[in-house]
Amino acid sequence: MRRLILAAVLLLPALALADVDPRFARQRDQAEPLGSLGIFLEKYVGECSGLFAGSSCRADAEAFRKRFQGKKLYMIINEDSATMVSPGPYQPGTGNYTIFVTPFFPGGPYALTQGVPTQTDTQGNPLLPLLRITGTTPEGWNASNLLRLFSTRQIRVQMVFTPQEVWALPRKKGGGKMYGVGARVEALLLTHARTGEPLGRWFAEETSSAGGRKRK
Repeated sequence: MRRLILAAVLLLPALALADVDPRFARQRDQAEPLGSLGIFLEKYVGECSGLFAGSSCRADAEAFRKRFQGKKLYMIINEDSATMVSPGPYQPGTGNYTIFVTPFFPGGPYALTQGVPTQTDTQGNPLLPLLRITGTTPEGWNASNLLRLFSTRQIRVQMVFTPQEVWALPRKKGGGKMYGVGARVEALLLTHARTGEPLGRWFAEETSSAGGRKRK
């Protein structure tokens, strides 16, 4: 467990980015920092199907899940890994924009999702409701400036979430099942990776998910 927490020390310079938004900072400060999503998901899922899975694997997984029951966790998704963000509508006259977030956060062979997916698309990707984050571009910006943030991977994601339950869906290719952890995403903060400027925020208690669905 100590590895999960101590690894977050390497991310401390980026933690200050959340301070530009006091409300998000409060959420972050109430949460436990998570250093490796992949390690966390592996222990939480407890698939226990590998050749070297010991007899205590399932009991260990159950104890691990109880350890985090009802607990808020905080993590940073580096801009190179933030493939879950995509551009939405942009209004040239006002500079107002929408960023869509597909709440599918991969970690190794598993993923963290907003809620529990029950269906997949034709490619076998879980279907999840989009989250909308809105903002306004700085003076002098246009649609090209905004789109460049996506094409050059300049959007960093910070997230507070509460893990809830393990889910499983059948794989459409190769057989077997894919596993993940359904969670309540409490808050999201998007920032410009180079400058730390905020691009938008999302809070579970005040924002509804977008209509329609998008695959992973």
